[in-house]
Amino acid sequence: MSDFGFLNTHRTWEDWCGMLLGALIAASPWFPVQDHTAIVGHQTVILNSVAVGLVVFGLSQLEYVALQRWQEVATILVGLWLIVSPYILGYSGEGFLRVYHTSLGAVVVLLGILQLWQDWTLSDQDMLKHGQ
Repeated sequence: MSDFGFLNTHRTWEDWCGMLLGALIAASPWFPVQDHTAIVGHQTVILNSVAVGLVVFGLSQLEYVALQRWQEVATILVGLWLIVSPYILGYSGEGFLRVYHTSLGAVVVLLGILQLWQDWTLSDQDMLKHGQ
């Protein structure tokens, strides 16, 4: 029988995955798979992608250095924003970017929920030991 005990502890690879997700989100408007004429003139879409990517990257970097619960809650909220932003900012018709942002937002939310669940019962002193 397999043991999923490795999911009970917040590991540093989760923080590195968050940093990678942030970099992918920030670079998403320039991926060659999509039609770039669809986002020409949509500076808001580009600004949103870069800002959300940098925030996800920064939060993951903070978790790697000094873990605190507010960072995980913020990661969940930013991921939820990324999921709904194509509909709020009006680029839900751009097929690839909409699907990409919705999918990456869901992964960010799931990663944040996993990390919050792992750290829920830890004391502040235990959280400070993260990564050591």
